Amino acid sequence: MVSDTDLLYTFREATLSQLGFIGLGIMGYRMAGHLLRAGHEVALWSHTAGKAEKLASEGKGTVCLSPREVGQRADFIFLCVGNTAMVHDVCLGKDGLIETARKGTVIADCSSIAPDASVEIGLVLAAQGIDFLDSPVTGSTGGADKATLTFMIGGDKAAYERAKPYMEIMGKLFFYCGGPGMGLRAKVTQNMVGAGIFQAFSEGLVLAAKAGIPPELMIDILENSAAKSGLASFKAPFILNRDFTTHFSAKWMHKDVGFATQMARDLNVPVPASSVTEQMLRATVASGRGDDDFCSAIRVLEDWTGTVIKKA
Repeated sequence: MVSDTDLLYTFREATLSQLGFIGLGIMGYRMAGHLLRAGHEVALWSHTAGKAEKLASEGKGTVCLSPREVGQRADFIFLCVGNTAMVHDVCLGKDGLIETARKGTVIADCSSIAPDASVEIGLVLAAQGIDFLDSPVTGSTGGADKATLTFMIGGDKAAYERAKPYMEIMGKLFFYCGGPGMGLRAKVTQNMVGAGIFQAFSEGLVLAAKAGIPPELMIDILENSAAKSGLASFKAPFILNRDFTTHFSAKWMHKDVGFATQMARDLNVPVPASSVTEQMLRATVASGRGDDDFCSAIRVLEDWTGTVIKKA
């Protein structure tokens, strides 16, 4: 007699797939790890070979010498790299995925890149019968650790449905936003709003501190008012403890807000507050703090005012 456990094991084995993951930074390493722990064979590539070697040892991982090799080995490939140029290179460049990916392969790009460039990359891949999804994520390293990321997806819906079971290993919430580029347009809008909230929170804390109100008291007041923000609540302890360890870097937040303000210009939509926020993030990067968490943006205001927000 076959037990329920045996049936579950048989079903699980039947659904295991050959996957690929390109980009093993602070987000990608964690995301790919969940795919390996689920039992999938995962072809891995990163500019830092040591990361791929370490991760491969944790499951059925194969270290690849190039994105081209990942394309040979995988039917569903996830990308999580730093910028638009990197996505273009791993997809369309020399030794890129386009050289070997088979017709019907789904490439899901979890990076945050320029929406219009993403659409163009997708068109080139589509001509080879390869489906390309823009599927950026939000949730920072905590969400990547706990497999609770939120995905925003643009592209062919049928391709998304095929890739979704693997996304569900890494995330919790999924929003299909429409055709190519729409997931990215939603993501950069979301980050524009988040950055604006944090900018207002930073200005309020610095203003209150300069006026003589202890930061912990001001945070407590905000927490118990209509001005309460989930993002501010999460970031406040890090600021008070002067802990700017990167969960989502200032340079990547600046990049995403820049994409959003460019989208606004293209659509003739005024976004005056977000334009100032983009400049404050640029000042953070220019001050040498671009690789720190984006909450380090408060330090630009601290520098200007001679104020430090910390525990009493």
